[in-house]
Amino acid sequence: MALLMLFGLLAGAGTALSPCVLPVLPIALSAGATGGRRRPFGIVVGLTASFTFATVALVYVLDALGLPDDLLRTLAIVVLLAFGVSLLVPPLAARVEGALSRLAALAGARPASAGGDGFRSGLLVGASLGLVYAPCAGPVLAGVITVSASQPFTAGRLAVALSYGVGSALVLYALMLGGRRLTAPLARRSGALQLALGAVMVLVALAMLNDYDLRFQSAIAKDLPTFLVDPTNRLETTRSAQRALADLNGGAHGVGGRAAAAAAEATPPAHGHAAKLPVLGTAPDFTGTQDWFNTPGDRPLTLAGLRGRVVLVDFWTYSCINCLRTLPYLEAWDRRYRKDGLTIVGVHTPEFPFEKDAGNVAAAIGREHIGYAVVQDNEMATWDAYGNQYWPAEYFVDARGRVRFAHFGEGDYGKKEQVIRDLLAEAGRRVGSGGSGAHGITASAGVTTPESYIGAARAERFVNGTILPGPQDFGAPRAPSDDQLAYAGRWNVHEDSATAAAGAALELRFGARRAYLVLGSPGRVRHVRVLLDGKPLTGTGAGADVHGGVVTVNGQRLYELVDLPQVGTHLLRLEPEEGVEGYAFTFG
Repeated sequence: MALLMLFGLLAGAGTALSPCVLPVLPIALSAGATGGRRRPFGIVVGLTASFTFATVALVYVLDALGLPDDLLRTLAIVVLLAFGVSLLVPPLAARVEGALSRLAALAGARPASAGGDGFRSGLLVGASLGLVYAPCAGPVLAGVITVSASQPFTAGRLAVALSYGVGSALVLYALMLGGRRLTAPLARRSGALQLALGAVMVLVALAMLNDYDLRFQSAIAKDLPTFLVDPTNRLETTRSAQRALADLNGGAHGVGGRAAAAAAEATPPAHGHAAKLPVLGTAPDFTGTQDWFNTPGDRPLTLAGLRGRVVLVDFWTYSCINCLRTLPYLEAWDRRYRKDGLTIVGVHTPEFPFEKDAGNVAAAIGREHIGYAVVQDNEMATWDAYGNQYWPAEYFVDARGRVRFAHFGEGDYGKKEQVIRDLLAEAGRRVGSGGSGAHGITASAGVTTPESYIGAARAERFVNGTILPGPQDFGAPRAPSDDQLAYAGRWNVHEDSATAAAGAALELRFGARRAYLVLGSPGRVRHVRVLLDGKPLTGTGAGADVHGGVVTVNGQRLYELVDLPQVGTHLLRLEPEEGVEGYAFTFG
């Protein structure tokens, strides 16, 4: 926890020096230059407190109520606009200050007229800035604070958020003190400074309302090194920080962590040697789940109720190509060994918000002809109980409820089937000599392009530079090099996706045989034109979802775009209709 707090402190200080702070900086400098000597201190205290509240409490509230993630940004704009207007209208400002003074008097504080030092007014300004500043928190920090909104609040997560706020506040405090020295000669004109402060607040609010702050960040990000644009990036990706994040999530000490260590050091024993499989711990039960599918009456299963049977717990999500390629093997094992004592439970843990929809999951189960039990793990509660960190991940539980083997990712299907047979034999089941005959598509050798996200949170290798959230016009396409992507035209970029606007296009130079993309089209069916190496993709090379050079997006799922005879390097260009949502490319 000490390491995470240090990480939060340094990350907060780094954020205060990044473009993200631009909407806050002029307000902080102006506010710190007026009022009593302790006003800057009041501002940083207010900012730290409101930022901590916004990034901890409101995250839980938004998730619990199903409210949009950008509600905090909207609230920040409203707060800034309200305070700005009040400062521009002196009678209104006097009434607001009078009301605040009365509240302060009720609390036992000394009013400004009695020689106050500006701490209270600074506190109020700082509180508004904290709400504006909340969107600056990076996704890794948000993960540290909440881990999962379904999990209980802890003092540790509060301490990390508070450390982040303190780190930012210290830098801003230093800037305000410097601004105060520069503007001290203007103290005689405090009325004019108050009006200027109000104007700055209103202008910043209007700029944020029209996303000009995000556009400005995006513009300068194209020409700045990543570390200057996002100083927290290196901190978040250090091994020490990642280990601390994993520990907070239980990954290093849970069944998943022990299984990962065991999987890295050992392979399944030869046939008939299940007794030599290590005991990795008692299998956690299915917890915090939602709808169940393919069970009697769609009722929940429990590991206690399955005692005496061998259980294969498979973590998957329906838009993950690696998961989808494992399904034929799981289905074959279910058909072959269910009567012999095997129960497979697919724990559907979503990566994207639309994968939480029970209707979408049910459609995927039908589309993939899954006959074994599936349960929704929308809040990642079962995922966290196992300390899991991978899609797909398979945990093999013996008849006594103990995890005996685990495998992460695709492959090793023969070894995994042998583990099933050995655990069944260990439980006294007679499985016979015939195998399942399972087979399916495997990833091609020689694939060079890694999974590629197009949302701002995990966007990498874009020729456009650092991708930041907000509506943006990327202009004409810039030719991508190998494994690079390029936005063109107008897009509205979100944290985990991007929505096409006028003239939108997306190019990618990939090295693979097959290319897939997660797409959605809320509200109605839309289309995406697909070109390969400059020509409409028709006939040979067209993926299963491409017909006549066009993908019809009629649901939120993974679409196969390219299916070539062999691995090669090609330029893929997509021209989506307005409103089409894109999430992530995968390859095989």
